[in-house]
Amino acid sequence: MSSKSGVNVLRYSVLGLGIFYGFSHQRSINAAQKAAETQREYEHKQQLINKAKEAYAKSKQPAAASTSATSGLNQDLNSPNFDLEAFFEALMKQK
Repeated sequence: MSSKSGVNVLRYSVLGLGIFYGFSHQRSINAAQKAAETQREYEHKQQLINKAKEAYAKSKQPAAASTSATSGLNQDLNSPNFDLEAFFEALMKQK
């Protein structure tokens, strides 16, 4: 009888260790998945921030950069180098 009870103790011990291992392994898998999800979320937010910065930079520069760079005219009305005649000629050419 003692050998049968020793086998049963061994079986239940292995079963308990297997359950404990399965539980701890599942926790480590879940932790890794949560960390990966957090990293993806952070990268997505960083990407959105970068896009917003680019859009803001574009919204602040297109009028001054595109018109003065293409026509070569000084478009700033408050500038002392502003040429009204050249400005009107450029407007007439655009129409």
